[in-house]
Amino acid sequence: MFAVIETGGKQYKVNEGDIIYVEKLDAAEGQSVTFDRVLMQGQGADVRVGTPYLDGASVTGDVVKDGKNRKIIVFKFKPKKNYKKKQGHRQSYTKVQITGIA
Repeated sequence: MFAVIETGGKQYKVNEGDIIYVEKLDAAEGQSVTFDRVLMQGQGADVRVGTPYLDGASVTGDVVKDGKNRKIIVFKFKPKKNYKKKQGHRQSYTKVQITGIA
């Protein structure tokens, strides 16, 4: 069985046992989280699609760890004006293992 969930402004297709990296959640390591914004759910040819969300559907998962992605460099400059600006950014994430689709 699979489901399409929405969290952090993004959509993820998940199955039971999958590990996904989502935007930072307010949950401690080892804690259980529930995603109630389920857009689609199905198995094989039996697929239910919400408008926009399915009523009564939810996906549960366990928080494995919190972390930060690798650094990306943001570099701005204007030629012939002696303007340069270098900035780095590391996005926070939460690693979640999907335990159940209801």
